[in-house]
Amino acid sequence: MIPTELWLIYALVFGAVLLGFQGIYWVLFKERREKQAINRRLALTAELANPKEVLEILRKERGVDLAPIPALQSFKELVVQSGVRWTGVKLLLVAAVPTMLFFLLFRLATGSSFLAITLAGLLAAASIYLFLLSARRRRIAAFSEQFPDALDVISRGLRAGHPFRVAIALVAREMPDPVGTEFGIVADEITFGLEQYMAVENLGPRVGHHDLSFFSTAVNVQHQTGGNLAEILSRLSRMLRSRSKLRLKIRALSAEGRLSAVALSLTPFILFALITLISPDYFFGVKDHPIAVPALIFCGLLLVIGNVILYRMVNFRF
Repeated sequence: MIPTELWLIYALVFGAVLLGFQGIYWVLFKERREKQAINRRLALTAELANPKEVLEILRKERGVDLAPIPALQSFKELVVQSGVRWTGVKLLLVAAVPTMLFFLLFRLATGSSFLAITLAGLLAAASIYLFLLSARRRRIAAFSEQFPDALDVISRGLRAGHPFRVAIALVAREMPDPVGTEFGIVADEITFGLEQYMAVENLGPRVGHHDLSFFSTAVNVQHQTGGNLAEILSRLSRMLRSRSKLRLKIRALSAEGRLSAVALSLTPFILFALITLISPDYFFGVKDHPIAVPALIFCGLLLVIGNVILYRMVNFRF
């Protein structure tokens, strides 16, 4: 039997390890989430005394200054909707670093500087674009989750007798990002003289959420013709929650199909790696055959077409 003193030592060691993990969790995760509960606008308001300076900083952070070229404007809209805070210098650094890394990799692999810089530029641009698409998708998803609660806050504020701008300011003060800062910008723009319909219309292009069109239409029609805006926003909140439940139900029903699509997409690469590991000459022994390159291109096209079809089968938009 183990003496009582050893059990006590084991218990103390277990407690110390548990407290250590709890401390790491608090420092790395929980404290960070608590800081994120204070949205960016409130953090700037605590640092700066002038609300107009806060609005200008938020506007500058919501995009990068680019030349008035249509293609660059669409890229700027993507940056704005992704929520990343990129200045022009930071954008150049973000583009230059992966380009240099890809260039060194392809230069060593191909030995051609022209081919290496071409492939490096294309891959760096594709990487930045995919990163911005992923950031925009996550931000819109977070906004979609918070949006019905924001409508409820506005509705309760209107029922309490507050004007629309004050009800919007309640959302900016009480809710985290991205809803808190975005509605804070709307409230500040109305405060500093922008027409209410323009401030509400500007919210849609900044966020990229399709449901904001319902909100802007309801607010602008009520502003022009009158009506019970609190009741309209309350019904809109219930409708958005119902759509969210339906969307989650569809994702649950299509989870098996999405997992099957991922498995089917990865199977060729897994088989290629396993067969190459077992018999290296199985594929590389026929690489000089005249039909090898056309067959590889044909298989790649079929794989791309199959992935597109599988994606359309298991992803729904409504």
